Amino acid sequence: MAIIPLKLLQLQEQGTHILVEVTLFNTVHLMVLDTGASKTVFDKNQLEKIHSDQFQLENTDTLSSGLGTNTMQSFLIHIPLLSMQNWTIKNYRAAVLDLSSINYAYEQMNLQPVIGVIGGDILGRYGAVIDYKKKTLKLLKRKLKLK
Repeated sequence: MAIIPLKLLQLQEQGTHILVEVTLFNTVHLMVLDTGASKTVFDKNQLEKIHSDQFQLENTDTLSSGLGTNTMQSFLIHIPLLSMQNWTIKNYRAAVLDLSSINYAYEQMNLQPVIGVIGGDILGRYGAVIDYKKKTLKLLKRKLKLK
C-alpha cells in the first residue's frame, strides 16, 4: 500500500479542495482529488501549455457532463506513466476536458493551476482511503477486483 501526502486547500466559503502531487511526463503537477468525480480527467489547456510535444489527443464523439454542463467536448490521452510518490499506474488512458473554470478560480485566489482531477476510476479501483487528520491518501498498488 502506498501512503501519499495530501494538501488541504481552504477555499474561503466554498469549502475544501484536496490536492495531491502527481508526476506526469516527468514533471510534478498538482491535481484535485475529487471523490464525486466518476473519472480522472486532465485539463486540455494545461497539457497543451506544458506538455504539447509529449502527447497526442485522440478525438472522441463523447460529450462529458459535469462542471455545470453536459455538452463539453472530450478527448482521450494515453499516459505512459502516472505516479504519486511510490504509487504508479502504467499505460493509463484518461479523458481530457477544458477545466479552465477550475484554474480560473484558482488564479483569482493567486493559487497554482492544477493539471486535472483524480476521480473514482482510480480511487475506487485502488481502494482509496483518505485520512483528513493525517492528510494522507492510501492506495493499493494493485487493482481491486470490483464487481
